[in-house]
Amino acid sequence: MTPIYKILHRDEWHAARAAGVFEGSGIDHRDGYIHFSTAAQAQETARLHFKSAADLVVLEIDADSLGAALVWEPSRGGQLFPHLYGKLPAERVIAAHEAPLDADGVPVLAFLG
Repeated sequence: MTPIYKILHRDEWHAARAAGVFEGSGIDHRDGYIHFSTAAQAQETARLHFKSAADLVVLEIDADSLGAALVWEPSRGGQLFPHLYGKLPAERVIAAHEAPLDADGVPVLAFLG
């Protein structure tokens, strides 16, 4: 299993669960794919893009379950990031982790160890 992570607002996750599919956040719609991070990338993604954003969850997905729609492409600093060109079926989500804010407003992804 290759875990990847999607940081999003709790209400987006609730809506996706109700619909059975996550179609992406605003940035995903703008860019044409759903942004994910690896375990090594997720905390920096949280710091850069979600500072002071309360009520976040982090979805954990097995990258291997997404098939050819998941493409690894260079992004921040030339690192390969997983991008999903399509919708994320809610049943592919293994877990939804809490992401409380620290004293500086940065989401803490303690589940990553």
